[in-house]
Amino acid sequence: MTTSASWNAKQYSLFEAERTRPVRDLLNGAQGGEIRAAVDLGCGPGNSTELLAACAPSARIVGIDNSQDMIDAARRRLPQVDFELADIAAWDAAGPYDLILANASLQWVTGHDTLLPRLAGKLAPGGRLAIQMPDNLDEPAHTLLREVAAQDPWRDRLAGTERTGRHPAAWYYALLKPHCARVDVWRTTYHHALEGGIDAVVEWFKGSALRPFLAKLDDSEQRAFLDRYRSALASAYTVLDDGSVLLPFPRLFIVATR
Repeated sequence: MTTSASWNAKQYSLFEAERTRPVRDLLNGAQGGEIRAAVDLGCGPGNSTELLAACAPSARIVGIDNSQDMIDAARRRLPQVDFELADIAAWDAAGPYDLILANASLQWVTGHDTLLPRLAGKLAPGGRLAIQMPDNLDEPAHTLLREVAAQDPWRDRLAGTERTGRHPAAWYYALLKPHCARVDVWRTTYHHALEGGIDAVVEWFKGSALRPFLAKLDDSEQRAFLDRYRSALASAYTVLDDGSVLLPFPRLFIVATR
């Protein structure tokens, strides 16, 4: 994953079951020929790599991530797999690969117009580029995050922190179709039942979208920022009778076959 703020494997894994379900759906949609060589770009703590290894038990698999904490967690989880500390934007292994997996990682990387065709060029004939990205920038959790960040006293330091370089489905189809024989694109909205009410929504995003914002603030500023964000979320999400919040989470899926 490519970003300047450090990742925390423990925080990210608090909602591992919910974060792993989309990669399971992605791998189901990327089934095809034999997988002899595969790479997991932005492997995180190894949850996606574990599913990849189960789908291709005889494949040579490499996982890469730019967070040492994530790589350490992945190595503990899957000692039989090779994990490398590397940045997706700079990764340039020759291949060819039968499967290039990028689950919830490319949204942190800029330059999709050149990156994705380059990745497709590393595929073996019949190989698949399988991508899943959150498509939730218009959801309240993100719109309210931008609104809070635009308020005093954080406005100047947090301006432009959220990455918004993602594109619509049609853009990705048009980009990849000249390089691939088939491009499948679909969108799924998951409704995650988070126990713990609004606090659980905050904890979810502390493992992802909030991370680069909090990295620019000291401890007392973080507490104040999170308090204001929590209050804003309370106006947008309903706490159900059992104390949980149903968090809608749209995700974009792409499987491009060479």
